[in-house]
Amino acid sequence: MSNRSKVVIVDPYSSGYGLAPAFRAKNVDAVAVRTAFEIPESALDSWDPSHFVSILDGTMPEADLAAQVAEFEPLCILPGNESGVELAEALTARVLPHIGNVPELAAARRDKWQTALALHRNGIPVLHQVGTAKPEAVEAWIAEFGLQGQPLVLKPPKSAGTDNVHIVRAGQDWRPVFAQILGMINKMGLHNEQVLVQELAEGIEYAVDTYTAGGVHGLVSVCRYRKRAIDDRLGIYEAVDFLPPGAPRVDALYDYVRAALDAVGMRNGAAHVEVMDTPHGPRLIEVNARLSGGHQQRLTRLATGDSQIDRCVRHMVGEPLGGDGYNLNKHVTVAYLSAARSGTWRNAEEMKALSQLRTFHDIHLVYGTGDHVPRTVDVFTSIGQVVLASESAAAVAEDYAAVRACEARMDIV
Repeated sequence: MSNRSKVVIVDPYSSGYGLAPAFRAKNVDAVAVRTAFEIPESALDSWDPSHFVSILDGTMPEADLAAQVAEFEPLCILPGNESGVELAEALTARVLPHIGNVPELAAARRDKWQTALALHRNGIPVLHQVGTAKPEAVEAWIAEFGLQGQPLVLKPPKSAGTDNVHIVRAGQDWRPVFAQILGMINKMGLHNEQVLVQELAEGIEYAVDTYTAGGVHGLVSVCRYRKRAIDDRLGIYEAVDFLPPGAPRVDALYDYVRAALDAVGMRNGAAHVEVMDTPHGPRLIEVNARLSGGHQQRLTRLATGDSQIDRCVRHMVGEPLGGDGYNLNKHVTVAYLSAARSGTWRNAEEMKALSQLRTFHDIHLVYGTGDHVPRTVDVFTSIGQVVLASESAAAVAEDYAAVRACEARMDIV
């Protein structure tokens, strides 16, 4: 075994793909732990076994796995993806308890219903909601809070990426949606043992990304989401905009998020926190005790010159973390491309013209001309993204309109 320092990464997919190379740049090797024998389809393009000096079977008994992990004397044990959060926390509690999060609150850092209960216990305002496998419990909850005939949101309590997030409009029956979600296997490969039912939050949704070291939270970035609903599917991404630190509501959102992180026992590590800024103030959508997903680490570097991965590496190798906040070096907008219907895409090559936009940074298309594309109903069925970046916010806004015009010309039959 090499004498070089090591880190252990559980399910190093999605944004976790960047952890091993970042540590290697600091002469730290990475060990992978896989919680499933098969890589989830959504993670196949972000799995590279060459990044790791060893790959461990995360399905073995936890005590045996912890013993194997301990032999590497790791600096830390990190979740690379949502599916790795629980095991990473459990291994940290066994092997490196001095840098772990509050173990008694582990469920509150993974299960959205337990998160809400933790905030409520600490007097932090939350949406009216209930997590249950029993329809009669939902009926009692609706009656208790006077939500008869009001719009509701139903979702799995332990998934990600707007997976199976449904809106039940005022007057519609929530029971068929409840039955659909309960018991199915979600995008994280887990059975939905409960359904989370919430009042519909009205307002502007934000993503607040943080990094915590020794219980001190630091703000890495704040993004505004632009989303829309299609039929009963809630949370179709249209765009993500990186905000400057002095933007309105950033301070209020960060104060709320810090209180939420304290309530769920976050002591060390990255967190991706989604908050709806309602007329009554910020209300939590979810706390994710892991890196912000997808390409967000790369995009945060583009916008701010820093990222959660960069702060994590500095923290674990003993370098200064930097300040509590962040700077916005460039205005960055990610435009998500959607298919209004399923069918064959006949003119994908027209998207190439977007590379001539003055704020164009890059484009990623999942499909091309001649491919069958699914109707977009969540982030997993988005057909691509266009990244715009500039020191001029006005220039980005102008080019964003051009992206939408190009999207409107997509020929799908």
